[in-house]
Amino acid sequence: MKKLRNLTLATTLFASIFASPAYAAAPTKPEKGKLSVYFLDVGQGDATYIKTPNGDDILIDGGNNKYGDTVVDDLKKLGVDDIEIMISTHPDADHVGGMDTILSAFKVEAVYAPKVSHTTQTFKDFLTAVKNEKLTIKEAKAGVTLPLKGITATFVGPTKEYAKSDLNDWSAVLRVVNGKNSFLFTGDAEQKSEADMISSKATLKSDVLKVGHHGSDTSSSTAFIKAVAPKYAVISVGAKNSYGHPTATTLNTLKTANATVYRTDKSGTITFVSDGTKITVKTEK
Repeated sequence: MKKLRNLTLATTLFASIFASPAYAAAPTKPEKGKLSVYFLDVGQGDATYIKTPNGDDILIDGGNNKYGDTVVDDLKKLGVDDIEIMISTHPDADHVGGMDTILSAFKVEAVYAPKVSHTTQTFKDFLTAVKNEKLTIKEAKAGVTLPLKGITATFVGPTKEYAKSDLNDWSAVLRVVNGKNSFLFTGDAEQKSEADMISSKATLKSDVLKVGHHGSDTSSSTAFIKAVAPKYAVISVGAKNSYGHPTATTLNTLKTANATVYRTDKSGTITFVSDGTKITVKTEK
């Protein structure tokens, strides 16, 4: 009887562990004919995968160096065999670090990045990987539209050149529209860039906002959040990171704007699916 009780206890414990959020099922594959956006969990960094209704694959950033293989594995699990558009928002290591690994793992048709360089080995590795694939980098800047069918994808930033010390403000900011639904991906764009985007009179209003700079208070100004007016806000951030991201200031700004906030440190990979009329949200845990 004691052995039976112990076996039952062990079975119950095993079942409870694998039913817990830490062991939640992997994100489901993209739905045909819909726009699927995956904010991949890459710790303190950014990596976003987009599957368009027409079946094109877009990758925005690739996390830091140690997450390159993780992103490759995630993309393969999601059925990716090639990448039509790769976007490096800016040269910071937590965004561009994994890109060289991803470039060597998939056939990439086109690479976009803002016209700013950096002296780090991580950025040089990215440039070398692009060259090895016999690709050239197309400039990502306000007004450039990606050659994709079924959606509209246009850069709204950077609107101008900044000092090389202001790498975050150089961030490529992409707005994607699928029917009545819209998404804004901001990289690490900070308040100077945000103000310039507002001044440019570009349409910024979007249902889903990838919050700038991991929720730092150097981004997400009240004016910018008001202009975007997001229903959903996603913060890509590492658990217990040393930067204090996301800050209380940013969370309060988003709360005041009535945006529903999702965080990769709490929910793992976050998936948004748009049929052009409504948006559904799924979390990994």
